[in-house]
Amino acid sequence: MLVNATNMLLKARDGHYGVGQFNINNLEWTKSILLQAQAMNSPVILGVSEGAGKYMTGFKTVAAMVRAMDESLGITVPVALHLDHGTYEGAKACIDAGFTSIMFDGSHYPIEENVAKTKELVEYAHDKGLSIEAEVGSIGGVEDGVVGSGEIADPEECARITALGVDFLAAGIGNIHGIYPDNWKGLDFEALDRIHKATNNIPLVLHGGTGIPDSMVQKAISLGVCKINVNTDCQLVFAEATRAYIEAGKDQQGKGYDPRKLLKPGADAIMEKVREKIELFGSANKA
Repeated sequence: MLVNATNMLLKARDGHYGVGQFNINNLEWTKSILLQAQAMNSPVILGVSEGAGKYMTGFKTVAAMVRAMDESLGITVPVALHLDHGTYEGAKACIDAGFTSIMFDGSHYPIEENVAKTKELVEYAHDKGLSIEAEVGSIGGVEDGVVGSGEIADPEECARITALGVDFLAAGIGNIHGIYPDNWKGLDFEALDRIHKATNNIPLVLHGGTGIPDSMVQKAISLGVCKINVNTDCQLVFAEATRAYIEAGKDQQGKGYDPRKLLKPGADAIMEKVREKIELFGSANKA
């Protein structure tokens, strides 16, 4: 059931659990995530970066695939189709393409420009019934061409952005896209607490969910995080399972080269990883 993400995240906030955003890259990714969310009766957010959207031949193709798959699989849990780290132009394109939620990442702009662009997109998204996520500070590392310095968000700037009517907020608290380095200092929970208090209990978003210790994820949820983004984790287990299948020579046995067989171990691995994360976030049986 395709919906925007507002109500599912408000329920998560009030219920003190998190909802996973799992990024999709193709049909197998999408099918695995939807089936596992349905099996666990969990709300779910399908994240699409601009690079992944281009890879899948465009936002309209992605929206059409997700809507058709949601219906064909008989999915009844709430599903949001969400743009991840969108540009101003990308956010508008996704609104027009049939997404149900967008993120505008204006964190690299001066705060006045971030405010101005976010304000315009809030009005446009809400007019079409979409939810919108904004960002202050930045998420460290690189994901799909999006580079972040890892800047800790200023609570006052967070308050300015949330006052525009955004539905949930991504704020940099030391989190990093991709694999965390050995010398990573961890999440800045004091900064998270200040941001939470400054933003009137708005649902907060934790990007870079891969590699953060479970205890830190759970503490972040206790401090107002309601949405946790997962991408690299699924990529890693997909690659590992596919490599094992090929190195075992199974692609050379019978018709093991058939993509329906070749991609199945990776798809199954994604389902298992999504199961782990839904249990960790506490969203099972919360649809």
